[in-house]
Amino acid sequence: MPRYKLTIEYDGGPFRGWQWQDNVPSVQGVLEAAAEGLNGEPTQVYGAGRTDAGVHALGQIAHMDLGKNLRDDKVRDAMNYHLGDHPVSVLRAEAVHDDFHARFDATKRHYLYRMIDRRARLALDKGRVWRVPYKLDADAMHEAAQLFVGQHDFTTFRDTQCQSKSPVKTIDEITVLRAGEEIHIHLRALSFLHKQVRSFTGTLNEVGRGNWDISDVAAALAAKDRTACGPVAPPDGLYLIKVDYEN
Repeated sequence: MPRYKLTIEYDGGPFRGWQWQDNVPSVQGVLEAAAEGLNGEPTQVYGAGRTDAGVHALGQIAHMDLGKNLRDDKVRDAMNYHLGDHPVSVLRAEAVHDDFHARFDATKRHYLYRMIDRRARLALDKGRVWRVPYKLDADAMHEAAQLFVGQHDFTTFRDTQCQSKSPVKTIDEITVLRAGEEIHIHLRALSFLHKQVRSFTGTLNEVGRGNWDISDVAAALAAKDRTACGPVAPPDGLYLIKVDYEN
């Protein structure tokens, strides 16, 4: 059976996350329904990352097996046809080797968190960026964020429902920069704990507004205690933007 790699974007707002669940909308669920429409039989779609409810994607990767060989563009267009009005779009479809796995072959995952520090409410980007009504110090946030780079026990920044076997993760890079009215937090790692990025962001927000300093962040990390985390940021501004593979 030919295997296809899909590059997907979606608005996570209407969904309870990536993973299929009974009786609730999920990104995986609508993709599998579209794949069944194309393939003529139930078809599983495997994703590179299980984004949470409300989290968006600009470059989620998935794979699926079809019962027939089709041109890449035909797979893309047919999937988008069967997706209908759902805010999910297959940007690219590529035939790949039958041992390719979207999740297990991934070498890095890249996330972006968008914040905007303005008093006025959002008219166009509601649900797609976290608005805070006070000014943020992006430089202070960036300095504090460097404490998270490297291998650490991230128990403080791990959701209590996280199913990962270990709280130890390696963060390769975090940058915080100002882009006009917005603050962008870019993160790169092989994998992340449940709500880890949102936990980082909520803590860095406290730094940016002047409630915490870098020593407070260091103490929270060292505590290895979930109660030491700052408030968890909402899912609105979080995007899975890219997944890397060796080939």
